[in-house]
Amino acid sequence: MKVRKFLAATSHEVLRKVKEELGADAVILSNKQVPGGIEIMALAGKDISMLTSDTPHEATAPSSVVKPTASPRHKPASGTEQTATIHKQPETQPPAADSPGAHIIQEIQAMRQMLEEQLTTMGWSNFSQRDPGGMKVLRTLLSAGFSPLLSRHLLEKLPADRDFEQSLKKTISLLTLNLRTATGDEIIEQGGVYALIGPTGVGKTTTTAKLAARAVIRHGADKVALLTTDSYRIGGHEQLRIYGKLLGVSVRSIKDIEDLQLMLHELRGKHMVLIDTVGMSQRDQMLAEQIAMLSQCGTKIKHLLLLNATSSGDTLDEVISAYQKHSIHGCIITKVDESASLGIALDAIIRRKLVLHYVTNGQKVPEDLHEASSRYLLHRIFKPSPENSPFSLQDPEFALIMASSAGDQPAIRQPERAEADHG
Repeated sequence: MKVRKFLAATSHEVLRKVKEELGADAVILSNKQVPGGIEIMALAGKDISMLTSDTPHEATAPSSVVKPTASPRHKPASGTEQTATIHKQPETQPPAADSPGAHIIQEIQAMRQMLEEQLTTMGWSNFSQRDPGGMKVLRTLLSAGFSPLLSRHLLEKLPADRDFEQSLKKTISLLTLNLRTATGDEIIEQGGVYALIGPTGVGKTTTTAKLAARAVIRHGADKVALLTTDSYRIGGHEQLRIYGKLLGVSVRSIKDIEDLQLMLHELRGKHMVLIDTVGMSQRDQMLAEQIAMLSQCGTKIKHLLLLNATSSGDTLDEVISAYQKHSIHGCIITKVDESASLGIALDAIIRRKLVLHYVTNGQKVPEDLHEASSRYLLHRIFKPSPENSPFSLQDPEFALIMASSAGDQPAIRQPERAEADHG
C-alpha cells in the first residue's frame, strides 16, 4: 500500500486531483491546512482491498468444518464417510460481514465521508470570508430559482475581487447571452406545421388558440388551420372548436397517422397549421407512439414543447429529456402568472440549450401570449425573497447544497465567443 499526498489551493481542487489520480473510490486518510493551501493524504481503493486479502483464512473459516477422527486401523462405516469430508470455503467468496476486514473498510468509508463533508464546509466557509460579494451573488442565484449546478459554474466565470453589484451585472449578462430566444414573431412569419406537445394541464389548447389568433391577424383566417389529436380529454375537442369558430378557422380531428397524412395533404396550401396534441405524462408509454405519429406522417412537423413555470426543476428536466429525444424546435413557458419565480424554468432551458419563443401569463386569447425577451425575463426575476420564506438558505446550508451538485458542468458561453458566433 502506498499513501499519496495531494496539495492544492482549495478543497474542491485537491479533491478533484485525488479523484483524477486515484479514482472515485479513493479513501482520504487525513486533511489539514498548510501555507500553500489544503493538504490531503489519500489511499487508492485497490490498496484497501489488500486488507481483506491479507486476512488469515482462519479468521473467516466456517465453524461447521468437521475434521476426520477415525484412525487408519478403524475405517469408518459408509454412513459416516460423508461427515468426515472437509468443506473449504471458496477463495472468491467475499469476506463475511462480521470479519475484521469488512469492519475496517466500513470504518474507513465512514471516516472518508466525514472528512469530505468537513472539507466542503471548510472550503465554502473560506470562500464566504474571501469573497463575500461572490457569496452574495450565489445566494441571489439560488433564491431566484437557479440550480446549484448552474449557479456554481456561473460563479467560476466571475473575475476575482469584484463587488456584489459588478458581479451581479456580469452574471445577468452571462445568463442573457446563454438564454436563447427566438427573433421576434418568427413562428408566425415563417409559417409551417407545428405540433404543441407537453404534459397534461400545461395549457396546450389555449396556447394553440393564442398562436392561431396571431396568425389570423397577420395572414387571415383562410391561411390558418387547426388540428387536434385530443380525443381522450372530455371537452378538449369542443374547447378548440369554440376557439376556431370565434377565429373563423376550421378545426379537424385526427385519429391515426393515415388521417393525419390525409389532412396535411389537403391543407398544404395553408400558411400555418397548428396541431393540439393529447396531454401525457413524460413517463407514459403512449408518448412514444404519439411522437412517432407526428414524425412519420411524411410532412415536416416542428415540435413546440410547453413548459409549466410552476413545475419543479427535476420535473422540467424529466419532461425535456422525454421529448428531446425526438427533436424540439423550440419551447414556450406557460402559467407565468402562477409561478413565484421564473428562475427554475429558465435554468432548465439554459442547461438544455432550448430556444424560447413565447411566455404566457393568462387565459386571454391572444393578449396573454408574449414574445420572449431574455434581457427582460432575467432582469425581472432578480428580486429579493421574503425574509420569512421557508426556502431561504442559511449560511451553513450553502455547503451542503453546493456539495451535492457536483457533476458535469453546463457549457457557459462568454461574450467574446458570442460575438464571434454572430459574426
